[in-house]
Amino acid sequence: MATFTNQAVLTYGGTQVLSNTTTGQIVESLSAAKTSLQQSYASGDRITYIVTLQNTCSAPLADLTLEDDLGAYEGPGGLLYPLGYEEGSLLVLENGVRQTDVTVTETSPLTVTGIDVPGNGGATVIYTALVNGFAPLQASGAIVNTVSLTGAQLTQPVTAEHTLPVTEGPVLTVSKTLDPLTVSPGESITYTLTIENYGNAEAGAGENAVITDTVQPVLTDLSVTYNGAPWTEGGQYTYSAQTGVFETGDGVITVPAAQFTKNPDGSASVVPGTAVITLQGTVG
Repeated sequence: MATFTNQAVLTYGGTQVLSNTTTGQIVESLSAAKTSLQQSYASGDRITYIVTLQNTCSAPLADLTLEDDLGAYEGPGGLLYPLGYEEGSLLVLENGVRQTDVTVTETSPLTVTGIDVPGNGGATVIYTALVNGFAPLQASGAIVNTVSLTGAQLTQPVTAEHTLPVTEGPVLTVSKTLDPLTVSPGESITYTLTIENYGNAEAGAGENAVITDTVQPVLTDLSVTYNGAPWTEGGQYTYSAQTGVFETGDGVITVPAAQFTKNPDGSASVVPGTAVITLQGTVG
């Protein structure tokens, strides 16, 4: 919306009289809205953005330029982009019909030229972007980006802002190692189960994380530790010396949230929270 003022001057017999000042506004016929198909993001996610353009004037709008800042923010050495445009993903529809004469001229920020919006009609711009290492991953983080449209027929840029929050919660992985790798009957063997949390929230008792493992060959005289502390069979875990099935109890596994730190270039490093279970026994 642009504001303009106007004032008349009356001159007579060497006298000059000014009128009152009138103020008006020029309202753009073009409006823009931006949404995403995803409700939140995590590292490496593919985000689909949809920009909806509506022209309420009977005259068409031609050769508009769309720019998306891809969530850019100031970092060490300049702007950092938490999103990267996925090449070839652009789709522009004019009243539902694909528009082919559009061009991506730049990717950081994303710049698209040649967009047309028909009179009393609309256009839709769709594209995807990948979440990269410059995206905030800690709890309450978000990517806030703005799309702006400019053109000779517009008196000022038309903008739309979109905020996408980070996915909050634990993200767990588990790995298993064996020591020694070669063993004879009657010798001791140790399995180590490492649970890592790459998420921004603790995996608490309410998450009810449970490990189930069929140990083959079956072990006798099994002893179990959790983060170095001994566990009691029937309390923290169950084990069948006949089938080799080991299972942790409900709510006994908790894994702290990951720690996120900034590298000198502004990217994020993730140190996962961990929990370690060891199973030691004798090969039957």
